[in-house]
Amino acid sequence: MLLGADPATVRDLAAGHGTPLLLLSTQVARRQYRALTHALPRVDVHYSMKPLPHPAVVRALRDEGAAFDLASAGEVDLARVLEVDPQRCIHTHPIKRDRDIRHALDFGCRTFVFDNPYELAKLEPYKREVELLLRISFPNPQAQCDLSLKYGVAAGDALSLLGKAADAGFAVRGLSFHVGSQVADPGRFVAAIAACGRLFDLAELDGIALDTLDIGGGFPVPYVEPVSGIAEFCAPIAAALEKQFPHARLIAEPGRFVSAPAMTLVSSVIGKAERQGCVWYYLDDGLYGSYSGKLFDRADYRLIPLADLEGAARPKRHSVVAGPTCDSIDVICEGRLLAEMESDDLVVSPMMGAYTAASATDFHLFRRAKVVELVSGEEALAASSAPSPPRRIPDPVAAR
Repeated sequence: MLLGADPATVRDLAAGHGTPLLLLSTQVARRQYRALTHALPRVDVHYSMKPLPHPAVVRALRDEGAAFDLASAGEVDLARVLEVDPQRCIHTHPIKRDRDIRHALDFGCRTFVFDNPYELAKLEPYKREVELLLRISFPNPQAQCDLSLKYGVAAGDALSLLGKAADAGFAVRGLSFHVGSQVADPGRFVAAIAACGRLFDLAELDGIALDTLDIGGGFPVPYVEPVSGIAEFCAPIAAALEKQFPHARLIAEPGRFVSAPAMTLVSSVIGKAERQGCVWYYLDDGLYGSYSGKLFDRADYRLIPLADLEGAARPKRHSVVAGPTCDSIDVICEGRLLAEMESDDLVVSPMMGAYTAASATDFHLFRRAKVVELVSGEEALAASSAPSPPRRIPDPVAAR
């Protein structure tokens, strides 16, 4: 839960660095990456940077042998700075500016995703340099975030678009899809894989030979409720891939699964109040900071008084926990049963690596949580600042 740091270490880190504080373990990110590669042994796992574009995580996964999913010029810049092999990268944003395409090509990335004919026109000047994957839409309202609402061509229109690309002289290599974020049912993957298998067969009848399938991300992690272990979750997916695509190149794009367990948030109670028979606690981090995933990612998080982990016996009360800003929307949770706390008490939230620091804001000029990298449960020799947008991410190598 605390990434190998016991409560005493957490107190020491909070005293030394102040709060809010994000404890980062690249060992946990490596562990998650290995678990997924073992569960999907034929699949090239490309880490999706967007939930946690922290240089230490990217560097650790690079050294682990991971490939990468890039979707912005800033992520391309980060890959370049950290000397990621561009041949181990794909650019998956379906909508790109011309300068984004040129920037990725200059880095050496050659595989791009498209989902409409307007995007083909943008790629036309570079058709001798690029390889394409066509993104298919598979709506999934049950997902935490339905990622087919904004991107992807309907399966029924895919053959026509494949034909347009092939007739224009593009090297169309295959299909990609994303069945949504934090997916609870692996059957969604299985159904999408079957549909893509049919499209492969129909494309072949039209003289278009496809050889690559990108199954996206969406592998679940246990925020508040338990989820299936990754081996169990992926078993039917691996079986479907073996049956439908025994010889194709296979790609996955996990982001949350790798990054979410890799950070734990430590915040402090800065005040409390009694309101309508309920106790309110105000933390020094909130929805505009590390808990931004509550708004942008529809995620929920555990809040655990550190005293609970130390074995303290305190009465529990139904509580409201709010962030530090003056905005009334900045409420992290309501009606949560928590041990009673006082000002300066520490609160920890595990599973805080995905869509937290990456989407935090500077609203009200409250400082963002500082990121401290842990090594074997101990503080690293140097700490980095919380990751800013990719073009401004500091490199811990330079700091050392």
